[in-house]
Amino acid sequence: MEIFLNPGEYYFGDRDTRIRTVLGSCVSMTVWHPKLLMGGMSHFMLPARGNGGGHPQEELDGRYADEAMELLMAEIDAVGAPHREYQVKLFGGGNMFPTLTKQGQPTLGDKNIDTARDLIGRYGLPCAAEHLGGKGHRNIIFDVWSGHVWVKHPKLQSS
Repeated sequence: MEIFLNPGEYYFGDRDTRIRTVLGSCVSMTVWHPKLLMGGMSHFMLPARGNGGGHPQEELDGRYADEAMELLMAEIDAVGAPHREYQVKLFGGGNMFPTLTKQGQPTLGDKNIDTARDLIGRYGLPCAAEHLGGKGHRNIIFDVWSGHVWVKHPKLQSS
């Protein structure tokens, strides 16, 4: 089964699953259990909601890193295997408008990257690999049956 994730979506599946997405400043996190051959991917757009008070009355929304993490963790917890047995890989956070970015100013991609790294540390998930930052978009393909993640990151032409 092949799943395409749009921004704000996540999916968790078994060994018969391939998950794809395209990232700009967004970040995707893959989680994979090498013995159970189960895993998932999120595609978040922003570090957190801007409401300052969390989301106690609201449904979790995968557009925000912290909530996307909660959604993936609920899937992991439902499987029952310890968190530390999962491998995490992080992708994305590209600068989509490098000519408009002020020197030394963090981009949205930078903020998403920092948040993703913080979240996996908070949940005690080991990061097996990452392909983060830089300029432009990435195409991501995650084969749950093998844990392999394929990345296509075209070079941007300098202007």
